Amino acid sequence: MKTEPPKVIEPLIFEKGSKGRVSYQLPKLDVPLGDLSDWIPKDQLRESPAQLPEVSERVLTQHYMRLAHFNYSVETNFYPLGSCTMKYNPKMNEELAALPGFAKTHPYQPDDSAQGLLELLFDLE
Repeated sequence: MKTEPPKVIEPLIFEKGSKGRVSYQLPKLDVPLGDLSDWIPKDQLRESPAQLPEVSERVLTQHYMRLAHFNYSVETNFYPLGSCTMKYNPKMNEELAALPGFAKTHPYQPDDSAQGLLELLFDLE
């Protein structure tokens, strides 16, 4: 008899809030307060404030970290067969591609100044 793994249910961020909680507080303005309609057309302004979740910074961070762990990632999961895109592009390759000799090569750079990179690309072709 095959059993299904338990489904993980993550409450909505709005269900975790408490009236009046904020995760940030902006400093006082050091410039005079102006009317938004001076910069934004009236038809593009909200008629009422956005309904944002009222949670602390810690609750907000924990919520989105838990959601992120539901995703497949190179750090946390094995990719099954058929996922060629991820299977053949491990994180190490991304780190190597970010090295300055690769990442900072300009497309119009003269060929004579990029011979090492061109040789590598030719060998890997």
